[in-house]
Amino acid sequence: MQRIRPVLDGVASPSRPAALIVILVLANLLFNFVANAAFRVSAFAESWRSFLAWQLIGNLAGFITVLTLTWLLRYLPLSIAFPLTTGLTVIGVQVVAAAAMFHEPIAGRQWAGTAAIVIGIFLVSRP
Repeated sequence: MQRIRPVLDGVASPSRPAALIVILVLANLLFNFVANAAFRVSAFAESWRSFLAWQLIGNLAGFITVLTLTWLLRYLPLSIAFPLTTGLTVIGVQVVAAAAMFHEPIAGRQWAGTAAIVIGIFLVSRP
């Protein structure tokens, strides 16, 4: 939370509680990860039941991401909340799901793009 704190100092206030913002962003990231991983697993399902089960999990997780973003919009402007959650999702899905879970290779150019996203998140989240 120490690393996130400077980013939140400019947008947090009594009406924008920093701890709740962090929790909502992390929940959004977690459920985006679950949704994308579930869709990846469903793509290789060997039965229609397995396919539908993973699709259901992915869609429920996706619905929760919509709810967390909606709740986050009570405390942050759309111009900050959307790039923050979307950028972190790209990074999380690429690094955690693609590389760690599914053992997909990530090229140097993709890592450079990830670094650019991190820089972009920092710049966009500054008021």
